[in-house]
Amino acid sequence: MSALRAGDLAEVLACYPSLTALPAEVHESLAREATWIDAAAETTVFAEASRCRGFPLVLSGAVRVSRRSRSGRSVELYRVLPGEVCLFSANALLAGGILAASGQTLAPTRMVVLSPGLFERMTAHPPFGRFVLDVFGQRLAELIAVVDALAFQSIEQRLAGFLLGQGRVLHTTHQQIAAQLGTVREIVTRQLNRFEAAGLIRLGREQIEILQAPGLRILASADETAVGATRTES
Repeated sequence: MSALRAGDLAEVLACYPSLTALPAEVHESLAREATWIDAAAETTVFAEASRCRGFPLVLSGAVRVSRRSRSGRSVELYRVLPGEVCLFSANALLAGGILAASGQTLAPTRMVVLSPGLFERMTAHPPFGRFVLDVFGQRLAELIAVVDALAFQSIEQRLAGFLLGQGRVLHTTHQQIAAQLGTVREIVTRQLNRFEAAGLIRLGREQIEILQAPGLRILASADETAVGATRTES
């Protein structure tokens, strides 16, 4: 961690344009009080059930926000990309200081962290306050989609949908997929083997090659009666 350097404020304002409308004294406070962080991949930047120490503004990289059950299963809720903000960090700072989720970097990540006091002063100004509220709405929609997927879709549907839209070849592990889908590795492996047997994908070491995207789309959009048999596994 370190204080913002001379040229850092311009980078922050370029990534978060809503900050440019704030008064000059707020910019001075931002440069003086915010903390600059360069985190390696797979670094935990905030932990569930801990006190929120600041509000992150991501400038490069990505932060995966997730919740973990008592049994140890982790479910990805959303990702914070450059120019976006974290719903759970904002909620913790506005409503009590305790985090309801954890955040881990997916790649080398640069961010600026606003202290709780600085975040409070900045949200009092309409441009930044409106920006935070807008993100609340967007993140809420994403969380509802996660809940819908867990409650109403089979693991077959969720896995097929996950594989689509990420290019022809995915470089990932079965454990990483399981964490994002809120299930366990064994179920993901079994379902991937079924997809491979059907000729939809080809499995390699930490690699999945998509062979038949149309077939995956059919599975991802199938109705409940067509995929209900797989629900008991998820």
